Amino acid sequence: MGFFARKRVLKRIVLVIVLSVLVLHLSMFWLTISHSDLVPNAVRTSESAWLSNDKIGNYSANLTDYSRKVELEHNVVQLREKLQYAETLQRQRQKEVLRLQQQIVKASRNGSVEHAAADNSSSGAAADMNAIGNLMLPNIYNHLPHLLQIEEGINPAYSVSKGRTGVSLVIGIPTIPRQVKSYLVETTKSVLNGMSDAEKKTTLIIIFIAELNLEVVQKQAVELEIQFQFEIVSGLIEIVAPPASFYPDFSTLKETLGDPSDRFRWRTKQNLDFSYLMMYAQSRGTYYLQIEDDIVAKAGFVNTISNFILSQASSDWFMLEFCQLGFIGKLFKSRDLALVSEFFLMFHMDKPVDWLLDHLFYVRLCLPDKDMTHCARMKAKQRIRYKPSLFQHVGVHSSLKGKVQRLKDKDFGKMKLHKGHSNPPATITTSLKIYKQYTIEKAYAGISLFWALLPQAGDYVRFDFVPPIGVEKFYFTSGNAEHAMDIFINTTVEALPVKPPNKAPYAPTNDGFFVVGNFTKGVADGTVAESLGKIAALRLFVHSESQSWTILSEIHIDARKAS
Repeated sequence: MGFFARKRVLKRIVLVIVLSVLVLHLSMFWLTISHSDLVPNAVRTSESAWLSNDKIGNYSANLTDYSRKVELEHNVVQLREKLQYAETLQRQRQKEVLRLQQQIVKASRNGSVEHAAADNSSSGAAADMNAIGNLMLPNIYNHLPHLLQIEEGINPAYSVSKGRTGVSLVIGIPTIPRQVKSYLVETTKSVLNGMSDAEKKTTLIIIFIAELNLEVVQKQAVELEIQFQFEIVSGLIEIVAPPASFYPDFSTLKETLGDPSDRFRWRTKQNLDFSYLMMYAQSRGTYYLQIEDDIVAKAGFVNTISNFILSQASSDWFMLEFCQLGFIGKLFKSRDLALVSEFFLMFHMDKPVDWLLDHLFYVRLCLPDKDMTHCARMKAKQRIRYKPSLFQHVGVHSSLKGKVQRLKDKDFGKMKLHKGHSNPPATITTSLKIYKQYTIEKAYAGISLFWALLPQAGDYVRFDFVPPIGVEKFYFTSGNAEHAMDIFINTTVEALPVKPPNKAPYAPTNDGFFVVGNFTKGVADGTVAESLGKIAALRLFVHSESQSWTILSEIHIDARKAS
């Protein structure tokens, strides 16, 4: 046997060994899934399971036959969903092995492993990876052909991730910097506040910054890292941004629906944004929930979603809907995300994303020889609404420049926008310009909230007590669920004693007040030292101009009890 023949044989042996190692790795991965994630909660002791035993009861002698039946049914549902998710991951790994095998075969035919490595980085190799013989399989390059010319690939341009995977629920929050007002931070806080500590351990929140300017992405990511440092370090929150190369040159695309160029570009890009986010999230957990970046979430929404999944008589549903507006509160099985994202890619230039979602159901379920009533009935079996809604849209300024939308989900129910207290008698004055009927007197009495236009430096709200009282503590909340950013910024709480003390633990002002507190993230919460004696007045004093209106949604002044 000649030298070159032996060399070719040796290379093929090496390639076979590599493939064997890969198959072994996949087998170990499958066994790990089979012996951990797929074990029913009835025999698992982990407290971190999202659909856990504490929600559906434990096997014990005092359970009725009915409750035991319900518990078994719930365990079966959990097992089935986890099995299907694991099978999806297994199919993905099988595809990866098949593609690698095809590349290796091609490389061996070309006589060089090095040639294959170089070939893999080229656009031609990217297309060939989906070929079997002369048969070309559908792939992303059919829908985004410009990617064939991109050598850097479509990996995220920016990513902050601890690699959390195998969770029960993935929450996707696509966002883009808005020119007028951003709601992202308050939305994220609302989502976090609606979850228990146990639920946070089995959830992944992906904040998808759909911005092509990397400097803007980095700036917004830094702000998020400051606000949610603990959640990011723990792996609960990830931040990801797509590469600009993922998107085509929108100016070369054929505009549709007669939309203006800016609207066409906005809705086309949104389709691609959602597709990318879904592709990124697909392998991370069992279920995928997508919301928008300008919503509020009800407390306990994760538990409600979990129970609603378990309550389904069949697992044939395709989407569970927890808000009727836009793309808010849409829950999919992660294994179905490939179909959804590819459908969006296929028609990304043609229609808005909410239309495409509806068309996806129509294509899958409606028959040409049946009427629309039959179609609606079939869709209702796989697109199931939960009421009351778990999410409410609160944004006013759209990500589309100049678009104002005051959409509200009527099924969400009324949100508590203010909280009333019994406060001591006082005369109240303010220099702020009041909006409509939302007066400070009504807010102080607990009847409504106080709402005022843009605060300026020197503006104030003053409470003169009649008669003067000893103030033990105070609590002021600005902003509310619908207007989370209408808060007091750079504002102090100041007390005016009847008799100036000889020594006080507070900084004095020029007009006899003492600074006893300040607003932090919209809230002022504090106590007043007894050494100040009787207090004639409390004052909220604004030190700088604000870019937003302001709301006082809670006023609580607690008088010191006589000793």
